[in-house]
Amino acid sequence: MLTSVKPEAPNNATPSNRPRRIAHLDMDAFYASVELLRYPQLKGLPVVIGGGRRREDDLTARLREAFPDRDWGPDTLDRIPVDFFPRLKDYVGRGVATTATYAARQFGVGSAMGLMKAAKLCPDAILLPVDFEEVKRISRLFKHTITEIAPVMEDRGVDEVYIDFTEVPGGQREGGRVLARLIQKSIFQATGLTCSIGVAPNKLIAKMASEFNKPNGISIVMPEDLQSLIWPLPCRKINGIGPKADAKLQSHGIHTIGDLAARVPLWLREHFGRSYGAWLHDAAWGRDDRPVVTESEPVSMSRETTFDRDLHAARDRAELGAIFTRLCEQVSADLKRKGYAGRTIGIKITYDNFEKVTRDITIDEATDDPGVIRRHAGQCLKRVDLGRRFRLLGVRVGKLVKPGTEPLAGGRYSEAPSLSPRTARDRSPDDHTDLLFPELG
Repeated sequence: MLTSVKPEAPNNATPSNRPRRIAHLDMDAFYASVELLRYPQLKGLPVVIGGGRRREDDLTARLREAFPDRDWGPDTLDRIPVDFFPRLKDYVGRGVATTATYAARQFGVGSAMGLMKAAKLCPDAILLPVDFEEVKRISRLFKHTITEIAPVMEDRGVDEVYIDFTEVPGGQREGGRVLARLIQKSIFQATGLTCSIGVAPNKLIAKMASEFNKPNGISIVMPEDLQSLIWPLPCRKINGIGPKADAKLQSHGIHTIGDLAARVPLWLREHFGRSYGAWLHDAAWGRDDRPVVTESEPVSMSRETTFDRDLHAARDRAELGAIFTRLCEQVSADLKRKGYAGRTIGIKITYDNFEKVTRDITIDEATDDPGVIRRHAGQCLKRVDLGRRFRLLGVRVGKLVKPGTEPLAGGRYSEAPSLSPRTARDRSPDDHTDLLFPELG
C-alpha cells in the first residue's frame, strides 16, 4: 500500500527556510473571454473561437447591410442581436478551434479540434474569429498586473504563467491562497477576465492544481496532500507524459499517478529508459526543483502553415514550392530580427489523415540564411513520404546561438530522431522531392 509522503527538501524548502510556494496561473478560456468582453450578450452561450483572423471592417459592413437604419461602430457591438452571429454548423473549411467557452466544452468541443468535427458536436455554437492583437494586448496587461504584486514570474505563453510566491508578502498565508486571491482580484479589475490558480511546492504540481477548480478557482496543494490530491489523478495529468507514454504505462497496468509511484525506479528505468524512467519516478512522488525563470532564451524558432486543401508534391508542385520558400524566409527573418542563428534545421508534415512526421538535420555552422535553411530543409523532405497528400508544412531551426556564445540547451521539433542513415522507408517509391525542389535532385 502507498503511504503518505512529503516531497524532499528541494521541493519545500528555500535558503530563507520558508516553504517553497509556486503558483501556476491559467486564464480561463482566454481567447473566448477576450471576445466576450466585446460581446457581453454572448456570455453563457456556447462560443468557439477559430477559423481565421478577425476583420473589423467585414463585421461592420455586414451589420450595416443587415441593419441599415442603425449606426454601427466599436461602441455598439454589445447591441448586436445574438441571432446575427455565425453558427458553427455553417462553417466550411480546414480551421481548428483555438478555444471554446465552458458552455461549448460541455458538448466535447476542445482546443485544437477541427471546426468541422466541432460542428458535429455543437452545431449551434457561435463561431468567432481570433483577434490576435487584442489577445496580445490583454495578455501584456494581465502579466504586468501580476508582476506589480509578485515580480518573479515566468511567462509560459499568451495565457499562462508561473509565479514564485515564496518570498512575496502574503505568499505563505493559507498556503498561498491570500496572495492568489489578491492576484485574481487585481487581474479582474484590470481586464474584466477571470483566471484559475494552483499553488503548490513546485511547478509540476502547481500546473496540475490550476485545473482543479476551473473557472475562477484557487487550489492549494501542500506537501502532505500528495497522496490524497495527486495520486488519484490519471498519469496524463503530469505535464510531460504524452499519449504514447501514457498508452505504454496503461499497458503495464499503470493508470493513476499513485500506480506510477508504486513502481520501483529500477523497473521504470528498464521499461522507459534511464533518464525518462528516473523522471517518471520523481514526478509521481511530486519532486521538481525547477526554478521560476523570469527570462529565458528561445530554444528554436519555427513557422508552419495549414493548407486550405490537401496538397500533393507532384500535382501542386509550384504552390508547395512557393509556400516552402516563404516559410524558410519567415524563419530566417525571425532569426535575424532576434539576433540568432541555428545548427539544427527541420521540417514538419501533417498528412491528410492527421499523421505527423518530422525530420531534422544538424549542420556544422549555425545559420540564419534563408537559402541555407531551404537547402537543408529540402534534404529533410527527401526523407519523408511525399507520395501522399498533406495538410500542413512547417520549417524549424533549433540549437540556437548568438554570435560568440555556445549553443542553447534543449529544443526539438518533436520526438522524431535526428538525421540518421537513410533507409528505404524514409523515401516513397513515388518520391516527388526532386520535382518540387529540382535544385536538390
